[in-house]
Amino acid sequence: MAQKDFWAAKKGNMTDREQKPIGELLPPQRLLMTPGPSCVDPRVYRAMAAPIVGHMDPWFTELMDDVQVMLRRVFQTDNRITFPISASGSGGIEAAVMNPLDAGDECIVCINGAFSERMAIIAERIPAKVIRVEVPYGHTVDPRDVLRAGKGKKIKFVGLAHGETSSGVVQRIEDYRKVADELGALLVVDAVASLAGVPLDVAKQGIDICFSGSQKAISAPPGMAPITVNARAEEVIHARKEPVRSWYFDLTSAMNYWGHDRLYHHTPPVTLIYAMREALRAVLEEGLEARWERHARCQQALIAGVEAMGLSLFVTNPADRLVTVTAINIPSGIEDSKVRLQLLNEFSIEIAGGLGPAKGKIWRVGLMGYSCQEPNLLLLLAALEKTLLDQGFRLPAGAGVSAAVRSFQHVSQPAAVGARK
Repeated sequence: MAQKDFWAAKKGNMTDREQKPIGELLPPQRLLMTPGPSCVDPRVYRAMAAPIVGHMDPWFTELMDDVQVMLRRVFQTDNRITFPISASGSGGIEAAVMNPLDAGDECIVCINGAFSERMAIIAERIPAKVIRVEVPYGHTVDPRDVLRAGKGKKIKFVGLAHGETSSGVVQRIEDYRKVADELGALLVVDAVASLAGVPLDVAKQGIDICFSGSQKAISAPPGMAPITVNARAEEVIHARKEPVRSWYFDLTSAMNYWGHDRLYHHTPPVTLIYAMREALRAVLEEGLEARWERHARCQQALIAGVEAMGLSLFVTNPADRLVTVTAINIPSGIEDSKVRLQLLNEFSIEIAGGLGPAKGKIWRVGLMGYSCQEPNLLLLLAALEKTLLDQGFRLPAGAGVSAAVRSFQHVSQPAAVGARK
């Protein structure tokens, strides 16, 4: 159908929505307990309401310095290339993968969920030779399998998700650093679900390229992907045989803007950078260790609550559980979407379902940043109890909230986060 014919037919069959004027934007107030985005601190909203300035304004370029200084502190590194990419966390994946890899290069990707697999998919489109070391959702990749897969090959990088958002698994970075050293490879780490919520030290842990997302434990709005690249990885990028396949995600070009020269690259989202600056200030005011402990305490209480309600966890090994995202098995006879819709409609609480092979089998509860607070967790447990009872699941009245309260009262020294015992 020609364009003019389409619109002629459309005009005679317009729905009520299409005919009515579009009203004022009035979003509902939600408690976001998803794997992202998380709720945003009111002080961050206030920062976003500040007047827009030009992205080449000297005042703004000084503000960019503030953001870079604070990102280095949160990543715990002094890497020159450290800045927020104007993109979602998936843009961070693309930048981290495309910059070091030329067509035909070999890399290993540790796959234990949807987002670690995305790293492999992007690399395959370069096209690079991708060796997938894959395990089922809910498990960690064995570093020994990674080493075996790379023996005798010229591996450019080993890539993995520190925290796999789709399954609630955390992986011990040090184990893969040793493997990457033996293979002479870079270590590329997805910290989208872990940065500012789980212990992470880019310099001490020897991460060559690390990226994250603004909307998770940092608690800024979606739309920015902090990234940091060390000197070793910079050398690899500069030694490429051909330009990076993506112009937008070419870090050497982007650093012309974020570097000292401040040369125009693209028009960044000014208000999101305001938000990032204020959110990072909040992270550093609280302190990284205090923030990690707060996230760990809340997850311990969540686990105590859901287990007291007769629910079980998807990740069976406690040492493998990601603090910021907890995956809960959906009980037999309970319909995933009905529970999530009732939580949303009745209590204005949003949690997430599973992805890929875990779709319809798990709920994913995010405890991140500003959302990760004791009152929010207790409200979630009470709402989930009521919802499950309405859906026909039998459980002891008040068990979840009571167990969580006891956990908060008794936990004086949080367990190590992201470390194996």
